[in-house]
Amino acid sequence: MERALSLVNVSGVQEFVLLGLFSRQGVRLAVFAVFLALYLLTLLENALIVFLVCSHAELHKPMYFFLGNLSCLEMCYVSVTMPSLLAGLWTGPYHVPFTACLIQLFLFVSLIGTKCSLLASMACDRYVAICRPLHYPLLMRPQVCRGLAGTSWLGGLLVSAVKTACIASLSYCGPNVLNHFFCDVSPLLNLSCTHVALPELVAFLSAIGIFCGTLLVALASYSA
Repeated sequence: MERALSLVNVSGVQEFVLLGLFSRQGVRLAVFAVFLALYLLTLLENALIVFLVCSHAELHKPMYFFLGNLSCLEMCYVSVTMPSLLAGLWTGPYHVPFTACLIQLFLFVSLIGTKCSLLASMACDRYVAICRPLHYPLLMRPQVCRGLAGTSWLGGLLVSAVKTACIASLSYCGPNVLNHFFCDVSPLLNLSCTHVALPELVAFLSAIGIFCGTLLVALASYSA
């Protein structure tokens, strides 16, 4: 994957410079300590949820199954963005290779899509539990729950693969400075020296499809 991504970029830019959040060293170190503590706390509490769901038989139910998936997703989500944020707070502006930047973008976008789909699945689970309780064991049997969770993860990966491929196909002639603490869609599109209409359209349509689609499912569930 790394070789494929590196070959796609036909420009002279081989790395990006992430400016981070703050420029003053004293402020950076203080904020670094705060975010490091929050990061470790997030990992600890979500790992505890996953452990409890897996180790207690009485929690082997659809609601806790989705909560376990959501906690696993949260650990992955923060682990994609927080290390680069912490590195920027510790060292200031730093260089990230082109391939590593695209990999971070791919993981970030895929996890966002997966999270939205998981929340919609959880809304459907609560709808069935409240509105159709007698059919709940049949409608939300383990095979269905695993299918919903697997579709959420796979859907996020597919959408992210298309979006990342569009951005990777662009040329970057310089400058290579990202005013951000991680590689995101908009900052990368702003640095491209080629026409970005197609990647912008793909990003817009995928965002509309994921966010609006899952939002409508959640609203319909709660309305019912």
